[in-house]
Amino acid sequence: MDNINIKLETKRIIIFLVLTFTLTTGYCVGIIYPLLNNESATATMVTQLIVAVAMFFPAICVLLTRLITKEGFKNAWLRPHFKGNIKTYLLAYFGPGILTLLGALVYFLIFPSHFDPDYGYMQMTLEATGASTVNIPTPLSTLLIVQTVQALFLGPIMNFITCFGEEWGWRGYLLPKMSEKLPAIPMLFVNGVIWGLWHAPLTAIGHNFGVGYPGFPFTGIAAMCGFCIVFGIFLSYVTMKTKSCIPAVLGHGAMNSIGAIGMYFTVDGGNPFIGPAPTGIVGAIPFIIVTVLLLVFYFARKDQERRLEKWVCT
Repeated sequence: MDNINIKLETKRIIIFLVLTFTLTTGYCVGIIYPLLNNESATATMVTQLIVAVAMFFPAICVLLTRLITKEGFKNAWLRPHFKGNIKTYLLAYFGPGILTLLGALVYFLIFPSHFDPDYGYMQMTLEATGASTVNIPTPLSTLLIVQTVQALFLGPIMNFITCFGEEWGWRGYLLPKMSEKLPAIPMLFVNGVIWGLWHAPLTAIGHNFGVGYPGFPFTGIAAMCGFCIVFGIFLSYVTMKTKSCIPAVLGHGAMNSIGAIGMYFTVDGGNPFIGPAPTGIVGAIPFIIVTVLLLVFYFARKDQERRLEKWVCT
């Protein structure tokens, strides 16, 4: 890549990041934050929908950046490339769900006293929506099984559109461009931090980690960056293997659909910094193990091949 193209690609990365962070922060400050003082059930549902809209900004900013810089859409990482990549798609589709359930299992093995066979947090969640657990004809255990199966098999599809909004930006645009700038391993950590910081306006109002914890909201933002590094490496792997952002969209959708399952087995939802949710250090243990394996056996090898290629060229 010549110097002119290198500078142009750097410019595109900067424009994309500035647009994405500016629009997201402005949207949170101008639209989401004013709704926070209204605690009615209707307002809460509306706020959740409005928060979901923020997920579309990375994709919108990909469109804007490509138009502003006249990049076009020839290499948009949108083609699914199913041929030869079915195993990778299965990993993206089911991997996050299986790892999340394993993480919850590890958490309850370490903290068995935190397990609540009466599904206290699930009852509290249902009651918060106005439903009465007394009048529900189906046992909570059956509801939980149905919800888990639905999350595993349908969640990636049900969340496809909203997760596409993020993944076309982070994995379909930023990832391939940053991979030309940095070796794979440091690039993945930088991208993870960027992705985590993008969540900061939402983390600051309690999204994912709640409020009132020591160091609020900065410890929550730091924890989100850590989670985004770990999960981002998994999503980057399925993206780089297929040269498409579609598996990352499915993987992200799987996480969004099943991430809270383990919390239902607790009285109060557990601790988001510890578990059983995968945002916690214990709940994330299976993800961390997979991440280390990917770094050692895939991305480190990619870096080695890249260095060898440069050495041969010189």
